[in-house]
Amino acid sequence: MNTASNTDHPTSQPFKPATGLANCHLQTIFPVFHRPKPWIRTQLQWLATPDGDRIGLHTPVRLRDDPTQPIVLVLHGLEGSVESSYIQGLMPALLSAGFQVAVMHFRGCGGIPNLLPRAYHSGDSGDPRWLAEKLAEHYPNTPLMAVGYSLGGNVLLKWLGEDGENSPLKAAVSVSAPLDLHLSSKRMNTGFSRVYQKHLLDSLKESLKRKAQDPAIAQKMPQLDAPRAFSNFRHFDDHFTAPLHGFRDVDDYYDRASSRPHLINIARPTYLIHAVDDPFVSPKAIPTAADVSGSVTLGISKRGGHVGFISGSLWQPRYWLEEAIPAFLHAQLAA
Repeated sequence: MNTASNTDHPTSQPFKPATGLANCHLQTIFPVFHRPKPWIRTQLQWLATPDGDRIGLHTPVRLRDDPTQPIVLVLHGLEGSVESSYIQGLMPALLSAGFQVAVMHFRGCGGIPNLLPRAYHSGDSGDPRWLAEKLAEHYPNTPLMAVGYSLGGNVLLKWLGEDGENSPLKAAVSVSAPLDLHLSSKRMNTGFSRVYQKHLLDSLKESLKRKAQDPAIAQKMPQLDAPRAFSNFRHFDDHFTAPLHGFRDVDDYYDRASSRPHLINIARPTYLIHAVDDPFVSPKAIPTAADVSGSVTLGISKRGGHVGFISGSLWQPRYWLEEAIPAFLHAQLAA
């Protein structure tokens, strides 16, 4: 793995793809079939937001104020949830490493509609920032760290860059973040990536349909049957995401929500994990050492797919992220 940083490097071994699983699509899809069902039970707490909505917070173990056991706030990807295989795998890895875990559901995720026409988006740093403030109020002596996957990784990096030295986080890890939404939307509309795009858009459509069952909310939402609205991400974001979240249009949204311009302002130890063969993200979006601050460790591997990073072998797979993420957070805690 190529790394570039002015901080200590992670203590985990560099990623090497599993024998028989080097292909980016196999890396991306394999965990879905290898770990098809959730196995970690969590408690759900609903938190009322200042704008009259609600955010779900899932915890596998009740949180407590303990300066020796940091809370790791976990942000899932687009249409993900606490039941996503990568979240299910990370929770026990963090718990066994001595961390506490809190998984934030973005608004409307997890199969339960939120209470407002708006939902969530790739630049939605306001909600985790607000949640971090609430966690600090309830657990004032406990360090706070964060991990974000895909969309959640983009949100996390943007949040870190926006807050700079004022960030409440002690350390963070981003995995497979889209980084540049202009380039990502183009990447998702080419080749086999269109299969992922259709799957995610179908899921978004079902989520919007559930929300539209409330007539009062449906009246304030864009039409679900608009031509081409679900044909690709650019049309979806222009029709739904931008107007529902206060952006002028899709280009304004992509400009303001992309995390890449914020990387230079990150002031907390941050591990940015990414694969060059990620089928969701253009290689042109991958930052170099010149694009990031000295607080950022770049973990760029040639292979790994999107939120994959499966090592070992096809018959004995190892989920490398579940080793690398706790190792990095532990190293920063020790420092």
